[in-house]
Amino acid sequence: MAKTIPRIGSRRNGRISSRKNTRRIPKGVIHVQASFNNTIVTVTDVRGRVVSWSSAGTCGFRGTRRGTPFAAQTAAGNAIRTVVDQGMQRAEVMIKGPGLGRDAALRAIRRSGILLTFVRDVTPMPHNGCRPPKKRRV
Repeated sequence: MAKTIPRIGSRRNGRISSRKNTRRIPKGVIHVQASFNNTIVTVTDVRGRVVSWSSAGTCGFRGTRRGTPFAAQTAAGNAIRTVVDQGMQRAEVMIKGPGLGRDAALRAIRRSGILLTFVRDVTPMPHNGCRPPKKRRV
């Protein structure tokens, strides 16, 4: 007969409510990463702590459909819906990457009813960065 392990604390019903406490956030930052294969939308508070996120992959798009503008629009809508319920009114938008979902995600953010303080493109640009590998002999 196995010895029972005594439970410390009062965690009867599985879920812990304090793990995802819903903070009221009036202002936040929306990060959009649009690559050619996927679009990731992350909503953070002003200090950079992630409040909500979504991507075209988690919205159920698979394969090449993840890079489409519609997938980006759906991902942005899903990420923002939860923070609008938490009371976000104003947001800054940071857009990164060369993908097709950039404009579609921004359009979905504008339609959500959040006031945008500014929209900034933070795509990393090399100032003639790394040295390329030497040419292969044929």
